[in-house]
Amino acid sequence: MKSFNEAASHAAREGLENRVFSQPLIHKLCYYSLRNIYKISSQTAIRAIGKAVNCFSRDKTKAPIFKPLGSVTYDERTFSFKGSKISLLSLSGRLLIPYAMSSYLSEKLHTLKGQANLVCRNNQFYLHCISNVFEPPVTKTDKFLGVDFGIVNLATDSLGEVFSGESIERHRQRHEATRRTFQSRGTKSAKRRLKKISGKQTRYQQHANHAISKQIVAKAKTLGLGIAIEDLTSIRERVTVRRKQRSRYENWSFFRLRQYLTYKACLNGILLVVVDPRNTSRTCAECKYCDKGNRKIQDCFLCKSCGHTDNADHNAARNIAARGAINHPHK
Repeated sequence: MKSFNEAASHAAREGLENRVFSQPLIHKLCYYSLRNIYKISSQTAIRAIGKAVNCFSRDKTKAPIFKPLGSVTYDERTFSFKGSKISLLSLSGRLLIPYAMSSYLSEKLHTLKGQANLVCRNNQFYLHCISNVFEPPVTKTDKFLGVDFGIVNLATDSLGEVFSGESIERHRQRHEATRRTFQSRGTKSAKRRLKKISGKQTRYQQHANHAISKQIVAKAKTLGLGIAIEDLTSIRERVTVRRKQRSRYENWSFFRLRQYLTYKACLNGILLVVVDPRNTSRTCAECKYCDKGNRKIQDCFLCKSCGHTDNADHNAARNIAARGAINHPHK
């Protein structure tokens, strides 16, 4: 693992110094030096170069320095399943390592294909594998379930169901207070406790996102609807919040909730479209009159033209559903 990441850092450094960023060109520069210096196999050297190239696809202004225990990329030439063990290529040849897997995943073992990433977390090794999954054909529809994302209410759909974030916010505040207490003490016991609770809040939020997305997809499938969501790309750069709301706002991942909705919809053959969110919270879902004054407070919408009143998030979700029906690809 250490040799692989040192080789990947070396490849990135060579690429930046010579201003080349593609796999073939970096391969030509340093393939043999990687093999000689770090004593890695030919396929491992190719995968190390690939790791550097992936980083250059995001940023070509600096060479990444990978952590010693960063992930290692394997492919069908360097790893395979051998009954109850995994065969991994190492510096000293093939290693047969026992593995643990849930019964749910073991049923999908025959669908595993392509490359895998070996990662180390808390002195335990995990192999992240890629699986081919059957995708049913997308059901064509012109009716959509609109979903509005928010901070107080994490999601609100156009049929009026609200997924509140209050329990998650209480959970976050409790963890934040606990971390602050242990960090101020600085003792060995406090550091052990901090290590024990690290990642707990993240896992809790991931579970909440899974639960919300699962319920939304199940409702859309039952009612035969597509799903329309907001395009919240770069939302943190475009939106400002009050100081006391910053930690709550920065703590939640709208992108992850969108990811979960996208892949769950795909697995269920549900059409999912992304719409422009501009003015969805200011436009009346009844008469389409748009004005900043329609939403004077966070949770209340009152149209200044027709007098329509509603929960502000529900009104926005209805507008999102309407835009989905207008802009969907099968129209």
